Amino acid sequence: MGMTSATILVADDEANIRELTRLYLRKEGYRVVTVNDGAEALTKIAEDAPDLLVLDLMMPTIDGWEVCRRIRVDSDLPILMLTARDDDIDKIVGLEMGADDYLPKPFNPRELVARVRAILRRAGHDAPDARPVVRQVGQTIIDPAGREVRVNDRRVEMTAKEFDLLITLADHKNIVLSRDQLLDLVWGYEYYGKTRTIDVHIANLREKLSDSGVIIETVWGLGYKLVEDIG
Repeated sequence: MGMTSATILVADDEANIRELTRLYLRKEGYRVVTVNDGAEALTKIAEDAPDLLVLDLMMPTIDGWEVCRRIRVDSDLPILMLTARDDDIDKIVGLEMGADDYLPKPFNPRELVARVRAILRRAGHDAPDARPVVRQVGQTIIDPAGREVRVNDRRVEMTAKEFDLLITLADHKNIVLSRDQLLDLVWGYEYYGKTRTIDVHIANLREKLSDSGVIIETVWGLGYKLVEDIG
């Protein structure tokens, strides 16, 4: 595709969060710049024009609220807000701060990467140039470049949507995804509300992956998660 990687600016006053986020995003091929307070974040945005901002709510000098407010005066830079407390999330949703998404701490770094990828995709950025990584779960190998699934070295035939659903679940291994999240990630917004579609595809995947070392669990009232069968 010849596209350069998106630049992600991470603004958080906790060094371990900055390093963890940098590590996981770089592994995915993104360029990552980190700062430890809100004033520095605003300076970097002016200098570096990042493609997405991961913004902690509670920071010294200028907090995440104020950074978000100032950015939104003249920019639609995508923002993923990090929050430490549940009531902060209520405030973000209530005030419609202009953040594109939010993630409560502590978070799973793989979920942060998935959220970043989804926001960038919605903003019109493709994934980085790196060749798609082959995933392995149990005896199942998922090859995104060849769009091929093999179980115990035997190819398993899948429809395009079954493949997309499987790779989405594998990318969020051990994380519960709601039906609406899966519809958004796999089918896009036009399918919103048609959750029966998910259930049918999950049933098909389970049948095709019966001896694969992959289990797709139903988490009642929440959604589905993919786990490795270690029994």
